[in-house]
Amino acid sequence: MKQLAIVVVVASLTALAGYWLGSQGKVSHGDTPPAADATGGKKLLYYRNPMGLPDTSPVPKKDPMGMDYLPVYAGEDETPDSGVKVSAEKVQKSGVKSVVVARRVIDRAVRAAGRIDVDERRVFTVAPKFEGWIERLHVNVTGQPVARGQPLFEAYSPELVSAQREYAIAAKAAAEATPESSDSRNAMQQLAEASLARLANWNVDAESAKNGVSRTLTFRSPAAGVVTEKKAVQGMRFMPGEVLYQIADLSSVWMLAEVPEQDIAQVKSGGKATLRVDAYPEKSFEGRVAYIYPTLNAQTRTVPVRIELANPGGLLKPAMYAQVEFEAGGARSVLAVPASAVIDSGTRKVVVAELGEGRFGPREVKTGARGDAFIEIVEGVKEGERVVAAGNFLIDSESNLKAALGGLGGMEQPKAVGHQAVGKLDANDGATVTISHEPVASLKWPKMTMEFVPANAALFADIKPGTPISFEFVERKPGEWVVTKVERIH
Repeated sequence: MKQLAIVVVVASLTALAGYWLGSQGKVSHGDTPPAADATGGKKLLYYRNPMGLPDTSPVPKKDPMGMDYLPVYAGEDETPDSGVKVSAEKVQKSGVKSVVVARRVIDRAVRAAGRIDVDERRVFTVAPKFEGWIERLHVNVTGQPVARGQPLFEAYSPELVSAQREYAIAAKAAAEATPESSDSRNAMQQLAEASLARLANWNVDAESAKNGVSRTLTFRSPAAGVVTEKKAVQGMRFMPGEVLYQIADLSSVWMLAEVPEQDIAQVKSGGKATLRVDAYPEKSFEGRVAYIYPTLNAQTRTVPVRIELANPGGLLKPAMYAQVEFEAGGARSVLAVPASAVIDSGTRKVVVAELGEGRFGPREVKTGARGDAFIEIVEGVKEGERVVAAGNFLIDSESNLKAALGGLGGMEQPKAVGHQAVGKLDANDGATVTISHEPVASLKWPKMTMEFVPANAALFADIKPGTPISFEFVERKPGEWVVTKVERIH
């Protein structure tokens, strides 16, 4: 009796469990409920390749690198027109940010490097026009500042003394001549004038010559500035034309900037330029573009540009390196996006547009002027649209840019279909594999031998020719069949 009671209890519990399960859904044994996600109950359509390859699978699987295929649910089917859908969670985690395409003024600054140089128009030399000896130096240090008219040195020259004496005698004879001897007086006056002209050619003024014969002549600075070169040594002999001093006026200097070839059109003569030097990082110096040289340096592909600027206090020293920023651009308002929003592949430029409802799509654009932070958009997007300025490379990878760009202009993108087959590996040369396969029903192919391209070289690394295999493949482009999965048949 006890055993019979236990059997009755077990039978009752089994019947009750069956009734409860039947009341929860009444699913027949022959039916399979549609796959759904854990949150919204959406129908699972298929799984797609995580690397953007045109390969799908009806069941979960991994790619050759071990990455899980991604599920695609109803309402998320990607088409060329709808772009790619990115979940709000992924947008937040990836740091995706979009901005509105708007009109703005692009102020572009052209930057270049260069060096400070002496203004060539403010360089003076002191070179006597006669032979002589230096008897006394007043300025005897290179780099010494001098004022205009300041004595530099005193020189003795026999020719100079002789010319002075000649003038003195002729002038005295002309003054003492009697009125009766007019011819003699005229001759003396002509001789005196000739001697005075000779002294003037040697930079001896008439007043000094009329004051009497001087043994030495004092040479004075022709301008205010700094002695940049001094060859004069006390007691030395000098020859006519020999440069003894070079003096540079550094109250105004040049900067010779090397502007890259692609930027030279933005630099205009008379334009404003701002300089900075490492010696005074807290200071900036303002100048103007004085001249754009007509030649280009073939080695550096730069064009020299001369900037003139004041040098108060002599802070800017010749040969200093400096960085210059030229004002370029205009006040014209143009359609522009942040520079980070434009993806430049080298052959085309693309922005990722926000299509709404979490969808994004690539747009090919034509660009114009480029500023420090913004790029002008000539064609491709309209004012008021939103484009991705941060995280666009992540979305670009997600949407498989090559396939998306191929669909621009209304081109239809056929949906990739995976195929399965069995066969035998005949050869593997690394780039392609030769497989003798059985008939493929999905393509209506007969039994044949043909070449395939491995999606990854590691797929066939451990499979030797002659091994029976089962494999999956897709058509990547017309006539090119790519093996995405392979397994040995034991």
